Amino acid sequence: MSIRVFAPASMGNVSVGFDVLGGALAPVDGCLLGDFVTISETNGGQGDIVVNTVGKFAHKLPSDPKQNILYDCAVHYHKALRNKGQSAKTIEMVLEKELPVGSGLGSSAASVVAAFYALNEFYDNAFNQRQLLIMMGELEGQISGSVHYDNVAPSYLGGLQLMVEEGETLCSSLPTFDEWYWVVAYSGVKVSTSEAREIMPKQVDLKTALLFGKNLSAFVDACHRRDDELAAKLLVDVIAEPLRGPIIPKFLENKAAMLDMGALASGISGSGPTLFAVTDNLTKAEQLAQYLNDNYIQNDDGFSHVCKLDNQGARREAKRGTV
Repeated sequence: MSIRVFAPASMGNVSVGFDVLGGALAPVDGCLLGDFVTISETNGGQGDIVVNTVGKFAHKLPSDPKQNILYDCAVHYHKALRNKGQSAKTIEMVLEKELPVGSGLGSSAASVVAAFYALNEFYDNAFNQRQLLIMMGELEGQISGSVHYDNVAPSYLGGLQLMVEEGETLCSSLPTFDEWYWVVAYSGVKVSTSEAREIMPKQVDLKTALLFGKNLSAFVDACHRRDDELAAKLLVDVIAEPLRGPIIPKFLENKAAMLDMGALASGISGSGPTLFAVTDNLTKAEQLAQYLNDNYIQNDDGFSHVCKLDNQGARREAKRGTV
């Protein structure tokens, strides 16, 4: 048996929701922006794990398979299986690394989500949705330096997810605006999530904290009331962007250009350097993407996409080379 799983790219923070809001991305041209993991049973000792990596950005990952996050995911999952009294099989996992590392598009989260989703499918859904999401958060935290669900939750569940983390509820899906297009552009410059967190202050002043709370709560309210005009105005980052924006090459001038061209909002996706812009017009979205292609992308690794929110999240996909 062989199972292939896709997990989409995601935007953490979405400007207004630092560490507590995230959205999954689906390019409107039909291409799949994210990572794939294939899992199959192979020969070897019971519970052995073989990991291989292919794909456009495979060369950016450690050459030692045991330093690959997929290996850690499988070890973690197998340990949880054994704690339930179930045995682990000898497996081979192949990561198709199609998201750039350190891009602000939830690259590590997509790998983690695809790995755990594939493992759970392979073992007949031994764990429920909440249990699996907790595992995803724990493993993603090994890379980013702390446990946050704003990338793994949307990549796994799809849509726009608000982190709750209260009682049994880890996150909640927000109503979204189907007419919005999300233009994302990765410049090609790597930004380490853990390093980007290092420049963040340990505390914020009362005025900033109150403004953050007001903006986020009003944005959530606007989503539920279907007030797209107000929601767009509230897509403002008062926590991270004032510190991160100036150190991301060409971000500030390109954000200003997006707004001058008529974007409803613009900001940093995750820790950057990916920039996003929002518009409710497809022609305008394509113009914004072309402008970013010409002015923001800095090397051959960079790219831009016109996206909608991916409401499916992680899912099984056809095997490579099949239709």
